[in-house]
Amino acid sequence: MKNIMSTGSRKKRIEEILLVHNEISGRIQGRLDEFRRIWETGDDTALFVELVFCLLTPQSGARRCWQAVEILVKDDCLFGGCFEDICRVLNIVRFKNNKSSYILEARDFFMTKGNSLRRILCDLKDGAGRREWLVKNVKGLGFKEASHFLRNIGLGDSIAILDRHILRSMESLGLIEGIPVSLSPRLYFELEAKLRAFAVRVGIPLDHLDFVLWYMETGDIFK
Repeated sequence: MKNIMSTGSRKKRIEEILLVHNEISGRIQGRLDEFRRIWETGDDTALFVELVFCLLTPQSGARRCWQAVEILVKDDCLFGGCFEDICRVLNIVRFKNNKSSYILEARDFFMTKGNSLRRILCDLKDGAGRREWLVKNVKGLGFKEASHFLRNIGLGDSIAILDRHILRSMESLGLIEGIPVSLSPRLYFELEAKLRAFAVRVGIPLDHLDFVLWYMETGDIFK
């Protein structure tokens, strides 16, 4: 009986996912088109702003992180502020000291030393390769954050953002038995492959599925 009930629950959950996707697919595509325009028309400065947003997101709400980014830009702290200036703005996100250091290190590498983020990403062949480079070379970016950044600049249609909301949905769908405490690169790839296979099975593009599951957990479509 337990297996029958769990199978029935998963089937109902899939039906809900399909229904929600049908309802909000236009909004999702509109958001993805906005992200794609950042890559098509944005310069290194625009890309760096999106990178900073993703550096701020670990264990902090997306809207609050974007608010911090907007303040940093408005107050000319993102590109010209010192550690104390940036840290003062980051009072509204968690781990402000570490994240301020990450921003300064990334700013020095990409903006001060002239390592063009756009050129680097262009030279890499695919989403997986770009993500691997970012994780290895940008302190503060894990696979989740690097995936998030690539999605937010229109280059992440083949990779998944495995945050706590997505993992909770995967658990409810029976794709994983429990939410892992941490994600090693190997485990990240394994779970990503499971989510990608599920997306194919239900006929929803992976980048759409991320938004659907996020929306079902939070009621929001944002960044």
